[in-house]
Amino acid sequence: MAEAPSKDQDLFTCSVCLDLLKDPVTLHCGHNYCMSCIKSCWDEEDQKGVYSCPQCRHTFTPRPVLFKNPLIAELVENVKKTRLQAAPPALCYAGPGDVECDVCTGRKVKAVKSCLVCLVSYCETHFKVHNEVNPGGKHTVTDATGPLQEKICSQHHKLLEVFCCSDQKCVCLMCLVDEHSGHKTVAAAAERSEKQSLGHIRKEREESTGAERGCGDSQALCTGSSGGH
Repeated sequence: MAEAPSKDQDLFTCSVCLDLLKDPVTLHCGHNYCMSCIKSCWDEEDQKGVYSCPQCRHTFTPRPVLFKNPLIAELVENVKKTRLQAAPPALCYAGPGDVECDVCTGRKVKAVKSCLVCLVSYCETHFKVHNEVNPGGKHTVTDATGPLQEKICSQHHKLLEVFCCSDQKCVCLMCLVDEHSGHKTVAAAAERSEKQSLGHIRKEREESTGAERGCGDSQALCTGSSGGH
């Protein structure tokens, strides 16, 4: 349900366009309007030669000369700034490849955090609620960078926090007890970190090899060119 506008905002709202005043003018009766709005109203009354206030119907003859009210204009700018500061952040809806908030109903908002205790991914708004319900940072939370299901054991619905070196797969603690007892294991996070490091090293080597190959080709080309002279 939308909040009712404050009295201050009502005071600075044009009764013709129902928006905040633009180039506000104050009539002799005390009511404020956008300069363009009251001009349009009075243009329609030109034939009668009598001009009225759209709110109180007070009449003016001849047509008053309009001047921008600088005090009202400044107050309107302050109202605009207040509205911008109070406005909630724009919702970022989940797109293809994004992790969706598991709590949102209807159109899903993009998740920013995943709780590995609750096994739920949260958008910014619902993550704040999660932290209010679970204060003190007791829950393990990660950035929502991928589907949470990939980090959960499909058999026991527990976090895949152990990497079994013997079977080359991530397992949960229950899997470790049931099926991987005695196997060599490391923390899954450490394994992922090592794989990322190896990936970076491999990429650097490939780039270095490509650069060396390019230099060799250039050198051969230069040698061939000089030999032709």
